[in-house]
Amino acid sequence: MPYWRLSAFYLFYFATLGTLIPYWGPYLRSIGFSAIEIGNLVALILATKIVAPNVWGWIADRSGRCMGVVRLAALLTVVCYIGVFFGREFWWLALVMTLFSFFWNASLPQLEATTLNYVDGGNGHYGRVRLWGSIGFIVAVWSMGALVDVKGEAIILPVLLVLMIGIWLSSLLVPESACQMKHVPHAPLLRVFKSPAVVVFLLVSFLMQASHAPYYTFYTIYLSDYGYTKSLIGFLWAFGVVCEIGIFLVMHRMKLWVSLPYVILACFGVAIIRWILIAQFPAELWILVVAQAMHALTFGAFHASAVQLIHQYFIGPHQHRGQALYSSVSFGMGGAVGSFYSGYSWAWWGATTTFMLAALISAIALLLTYFYLCRGAGHPAIR
Repeated sequence: MPYWRLSAFYLFYFATLGTLIPYWGPYLRSIGFSAIEIGNLVALILATKIVAPNVWGWIADRSGRCMGVVRLAALLTVVCYIGVFFGREFWWLALVMTLFSFFWNASLPQLEATTLNYVDGGNGHYGRVRLWGSIGFIVAVWSMGALVDVKGEAIILPVLLVLMIGIWLSSLLVPESACQMKHVPHAPLLRVFKSPAVVVFLLVSFLMQASHAPYYTFYTIYLSDYGYTKSLIGFLWAFGVVCEIGIFLVMHRMKLWVSLPYVILACFGVAIIRWILIAQFPAELWILVVAQAMHALTFGAFHASAVQLIHQYFIGPHQHRGQALYSSVSFGMGGAVGSFYSGYSWAWWGATTTFMLAALISAIALLLTYFYLCRGAGHPAIR
């Protein structure tokens, strides 16, 4: 199977993310919502990741038709998203966002498991496929910044619809045969869940995404309040993901020199510095550029390491549920809790305190990673 079929899905999926995450908050503010309401609504999108990937991962593992699950989820995402055109009330948008994100968040973990099995077969590297997601994000976030400056925030609604249709169409290109799992010895699923290495890894994954939540929810609003144009803000978002692509291209070599837990440790160290820089120096463009370059580690290296660790922890038939669990705990629970607390923190204490809280969360995760993953976790394979 040509790897571009997998890459097309990543391209559209992360182009959707590159439109939704930076510009959904400003759109909600443009139609009159407060910081607390924005935080709560964004938290709903992320909260569905707690349930959706596990439900759909269980279905994929039991049915053996993971691409059928991906296609159905992608189609239902489009159908449910259309509801955003029919109302602007808080509870209506809460319902629509919950429904479309329940299906949207279901598809990626299933494709991650498929991609990792494909590249394990010697057909390529994970980063080589995944970088097309980063390219999609860059194109979307940069072009949308200029488009919003000209057309206003409401333009993101039809753009998102087109991109979600692209996700569904690209899912039709990946054959079901790509999902076939290798039959290898594996431990019972409950034993894997209870392993100390897995528990601590999931906890620090939760904390990493909780620390990113103020950035994902309010970064565009934060810089807009300091007078930056949407075009320049779009450039900053895009620059961060350009740096992320570099990591995806070299990650398969990096893990030959440094063990994955130590890569994760470095990611938390950089995250502490990044959130402090954003908190304390928002008026200094060059410092913001430096902070965005750190996205290469705080997201790129961390995520590439995380999906590979999950692939090692969850063997054979557990792989779809393993990727689903990682997505649920990190992007789901971590992102939802982070968006929820950042909405209230932003309203009560302001932007600086909110980003400093993110730095504190990263510091706690750094200590957990060092003492429990780097020094005492044992071999990742649990059989």
